[in-house]
Amino acid sequence: MPKYDYFCETNDRVVEVSHPMSDRLATWGEVCERTGLAVGDTPPDTPVKKLITGGGIVRSGALKNPEAPPCQSGAPCCGAGACGFN
Repeated sequence: MPKYDYFCETNDRVVEVSHPMSDRLATWGEVCERTGLAVGDTPPDTPVKKLITGGGIVRSGALKNPEAPPCQSGAPCCGAGACGFN
């Protein structure tokens, strides 16, 4: 099941929640119910925001072609800053 991060501006907390893609959590009470957290001092009807998160990391060994893909320049990725990530 996918995991999503929700942010509550009122208590400044980010909570990871597993739920189906079709579910939409909108309040702190819903987040707490799904995760088993205590609502605490934050009112249950406090709105939360679903954060945009990156995808999962795939290990190269899980790929059919474990070699790193070439950069657009043709240079191997992650070498001497060729990709712009170093």
